[in-house]
Amino acid sequence: MKTILKTEDLTKSYRIGKKIDVPALRGVSLDIQEGEFVAIMGPSGCGKSTLLHLLGGLLSPTTGRIIIDGEDISNVSDAKRTDIRRRKIGFVFQRFNLFPTLSAEGNLKLAERIHTGDHSHDDSKRREVLRLLKLEDKMHHKPLELSGGEQQRVALARAVINEPAIILADEPTGNLDTENSKIVLDMFRRLNEEFNQTIIMITHNPEAAAVCSRTINMRDGRVVEEERVG
Repeated sequence: MKTILKTEDLTKSYRIGKKIDVPALRGVSLDIQEGEFVAIMGPSGCGKSTLLHLLGGLLSPTTGRIIIDGEDISNVSDAKRTDIRRRKIGFVFQRFNLFPTLSAEGNLKLAERIHTGDHSHDDSKRREVLRLLKLEDKMHHKPLELSGGEQQRVALARAVINEPAIILADEPTGNLDTENSKIVLDMFRRLNEEFNQTIIMITHNPEAAAVCSRTINMRDGRVVEEERVG
């Protein structure tokens, strides 16, 4: 099985003032295989979000290595990291982060354009993704015309439209009610099981973590426990 993401002794510290370094991650080493659905759990302040931002190339590590689909992003330039992130990573955030003036389909078109720099794309693929996420009748609706669950599904569609190597999801059900949380998690599970999509999800919700094939528990910037399902 192919290793899609690997970290080696990853650390991250934030500087407060001129002399005080506060460690957020303390030597995290991970191996994520292609097609895994991994939950990262732990109390607030344990380093989960810092780890996700490092894996997505939004932050650079203090020390250690991050290798994504064979490319080392640890010490590359900001431009190179942005390029790798654009090609390899799909993000799903708790707050959706959709462009409010664009329709659901427009948000997907923009993601495609950012990915390739090309304005011409296959409409059928975009519509198939929206159909898969039960949004075919909402493609011309803007975010404020959608429910929270529908907005999160548009955000998920945007994350997968360019077929990234990895989807990183930061509390994707955190702002959703029980029914919409189930819909979104079912969509994640289907993407994972039917399309072998690699997904790494931060969550505080044990029910969300139960959908995953592996759970990584963190505390004080370290991985303290891992559990596989099945």
